[in-house]
Amino acid sequence: MSVTPSPSTSAVAPATPWEVFWVFLRLGLTSFGGPVAHLGYFRDEFVVRRRWLTEHSYADLVALCQFLPGPASSQVGMALGLMRGGWGGALAAWVGFTLPSALALALLGLGFSAGGFGMPAGLVQGLKVVAVAVVAQAVWGMARGLCATAGRVALMLAACAITLVQPGVVGQLAAMLGAGLVGWWAWGRKQADAVPSAVTDARDAWAVPLSRRGGLALLAVFAALLVVLPWSVAVAPAADGTASALLVVDAFYRAGALVFGGGHVVLPLLQSAVVEPGWVSADAFLAGYGATQAVPGPLFTFAAFLGAAMAPGWAGAGLALLAILGIFLPAFLLVAGALPWWAPLRQRTWARGVLAGVNAAVVGLLLAALYQPVATSALHSAADVALALVALAALLRWRVPPWAVVVATALTGWGLQVLLPSLI
Repeated sequence: MSVTPSPSTSAVAPATPWEVFWVFLRLGLTSFGGPVAHLGYFRDEFVVRRRWLTEHSYADLVALCQFLPGPASSQVGMALGLMRGGWGGALAAWVGFTLPSALALALLGLGFSAGGFGMPAGLVQGLKVVAVAVVAQAVWGMARGLCATAGRVALMLAACAITLVQPGVVGQLAAMLGAGLVGWWAWGRKQADAVPSAVTDARDAWAVPLSRRGGLALLAVFAALLVVLPWSVAVAPAADGTASALLVVDAFYRAGALVFGGGHVVLPLLQSAVVEPGWVSADAFLAGYGATQAVPGPLFTFAAFLGAAMAPGWAGAGLALLAILGIFLPAFLLVAGALPWWAPLRQRTWARGVLAGVNAAVVGLLLAALYQPVATSALHSAADVALALVALAALLRWRVPPWAVVVATALTGWGLQVLLPSLI
C-alpha cells in the first residue's frame, strides 16, 4: 500500500545536476517493465520518497507527457530534472536514465554489424518470437486502459485498418489526427472547461526556468527541424544510399517526433525508417527489439542498437550516438516547450477529449504493428506460435518479469534449434 505524502506549504529546495544524475542513474539501472512501470517507479521516488511534487502535480505532468509525441516516461524524467535542477538537471536526468540500456544495446548492435557475435540462429529466432509476446502484451494492456468503451474500440479498429491499408507515416498520421478530431467532437465538448483549483501546496507550483515565449521558441525549433531535416536530405542525398549521418538524424528525429504513446508504438516507424531502406536487416531488427525488453530504462534506447547495427566499429558507434540523440531530441524540445503553457490547460475538457481519441488510435497502430511486421516476420512454424503463446502467458498470467521472459524464450529457441532443428 503506497503512502501519499502529507501536504506541505514549503517548496522543495532545488537539486544539483549531480544529485539528479545519480537518482536517475539508479532508476536507469533498475527500472524494468516498460513505460507504465517507469511511471510507477518515478512516483515512488519523487512523490512518496523525495516529495519533489504532489500527487496532483505528478498526475498533471504525466498527462502532459502522454499527450505529447515521444517517450512518456523519459519526458516525465526530463521535466522533473528541468523543474528541480534547471537545464543541467534535465540533461542529467536524461543521461542517467538512458545511459545503461543505451550502452548495452549499442554493444549488442555492434556485435550484429560485425557478424552477430556468431549468434546461433535459434537464439536470434527466440528473440524475434519474444518480441511478438511483448507487443501483444502492450496491445492488451493499453487496450484495457485506453479503449474501455465501444466508441474507443471502434477508433482503435479504424486506426488499425487505416495503418494496414496505408502503411508508413502517412497512414499513421492520418489515423491519429482523425481520431483526435473524433475525440474532441465526442468527448471534448460535453461539458464546460473545468476551472483549475487554487494552488495550496508550494510543490504544485511548477518551477520551470523558461518563459512562455521561450517555450514557443523551443516548439518552433521542433517544428522547423521536421521541415529542415527532410529538405536537407532531399538536396544532399547519400550517393550510395547508405545510412549517412544526415539520413540517420532525419529518420530518428521523425520517429521520435511523430510517435504517440512512446515505447512499443515507435516500432512501425523505426521499421519503416531502417529496414525498408536496407540499413538493418529484418532479422536483426526484431532480435534487437526482443533484446531491448531484457534491459532496464526507456524502450527508445532501441535506437542505439539500430544505429550500431548499421556499420561496424567506430562508424557504428557514431551512428548509435546520432540515432539516440535524434530520437530523444524532439521529446526534450516538446516537453520543455510545453511546460510553461500546460498549467492553464491541464484541466481543460477539450484537451482530455483529444487525448482520449489519439490514445485509442495509438492502440490501433500497435495492433497493426503486431501483425505486420512483428508476427509475419517471427512466426514461421507451429513451434514459433507455441513459444510465443507461452511467453505471452508468462507475461500476462504468471507475471514473470519481462527480462526473464526474454532470456528464457531466447534460450528455448536456441535449445529447439539444437534438439529439434526441423521445427525451427
